[in-house]
Amino acid sequence: MLDDVLRRLTWLGHDAFRLTAGPLTIYFDPFRLAAGAPAADLILVSHEHYDHCSPEDIVRIQKPETVIVTEPMAAAKLGGTVKTLAPGERSEVKGVTIEAVAAYNTNKKFHPRANNWLGFVVEVGGVRIYHAGDTDHIPEMAKIRADIALLPVGGTYTMTTEEAVAAALAIKPQVAVPMHYDTLVGDSADADRFVAGLAGKVRAVRLPRAEP
Repeated sequence: MLDDVLRRLTWLGHDAFRLTAGPLTIYFDPFRLAAGAPAADLILVSHEHYDHCSPEDIVRIQKPETVIVTEPMAAAKLGGTVKTLAPGERSEVKGVTIEAVAAYNTNKKFHPRANNWLGFVVEVGGVRIYHAGDTDHIPEMAKIRADIALLPVGGTYTMTTEEAVAAALAIKPQVAVPMHYDTLVGDSADADRFVAGLAGKVRAVRLPRAEP
């Protein structure tokens, strides 16, 4: 089941992913989507920064019944059906269980803990997918239960590659996937070092960048 879910998970660049879950199409932090991207049933937005909360991209994939789950600052920029969560809260939307978890910086100022910005753990077909959002390696990660962990590796605004390796070892997912590189910050070498750093410890997979 895990490999089936992984096959249906598409990296769209940066922190953006699309997941096909049965009849549902789920997006995480859609950004710089191409025209004609499949419509969304559920959109998860980690925080209000433009490269994660992109109203123009969301409108492109939004339909009347689309539900957006996010935090209050991002919600203020969006229309349609929007649910807000804080770290530690959970909700069920269209049969999908969504847990909001903390995402913040520990040694930089871009993502203050006080903002209550989000990562998400989504359960689909019994598989738990953790999208970390923009975060450093934080203590809360040790309590996250995830089968697939999507972790930023590009540094500057988030974890460095080495910190992301440590985060993956704390979370202990079955599969770790690098993100937040090769767009605004970071490059493919960061993702390669992440995969190499987990060799023999946690299965790490670089998803190919798909057309958005």
